[in-house]
Amino acid sequence: MEPKKLFFVDDETLLLDSLEVFFSPLDEFTVVGKAESGEEALEKLRSVKPDLILIDLNMAGMGGINLISHIREMYPNIKLLVLTTYYDEKNITQAICNGADGYILKSAGRETIINSVRNTISGQSVLDSKVMSTLHSYVERAVQDKKYSENKKQEYQELLNGLTRREKEICYMVGDGKSNTEIAEALHLSEGTVKNYMSNIYSKMDLRDRTALAVIMTKIK
Repeated sequence: MEPKKLFFVDDETLLLDSLEVFFSPLDEFTVVGKAESGEEALEKLRSVKPDLILIDLNMAGMGGINLISHIREMYPNIKLLVLTTYYDEKNITQAICNGADGYILKSAGRETIINSVRNTISGQSVLDSKVMSTLHSYVERAVQDKKYSENKKQEYQELLNGLTRREKEICYMVGDGKSNTEIAEALHLSEGTVKNYMSNIYSKMDLRDRTALAVIMTKIK
């Protein structure tokens, strides 16, 4: 079986050398290139096509997130495994959304890094336990935020249902950004009448002002 071709991208020369020391003795792998920046990596990838690239995220110039996006677009079959010290929500979600096949930490150790490369090449999605924990918290919060948003939308809809047909009509026009003058012209009413309707709407929906009503209407739509 042909050895799997590996390429490393990191702005720390010592780490690049260490990775080469990790993998070079293993017959199943061959290191075909190293780069200390995203720009250098893209240049070298014109002439070498690895099976997997280990990518750091925090680099001068083109960072790892942008590099992942470029490589995924240009070379969709190359496996991309993030190797970094960062496991915050922003970096994790951006890396995965841009096309990373896995995400592990530099602190994981030699054996874990080697096994993660093996698993990623075989088609598995590899995530460090700390990364999984961060993602879990992120998803949990997103779910709670969605539930909260849905509950608020239902609450707003119930408030709207308590209005008359004409009051609802005016509410939707406020949501579209129309002024009292524009509403009056569209509904063939005086501005004074529209103001009276607005006062009734604020009272029924327990709102302070027009801005609060406009915000609610954007969430109901």
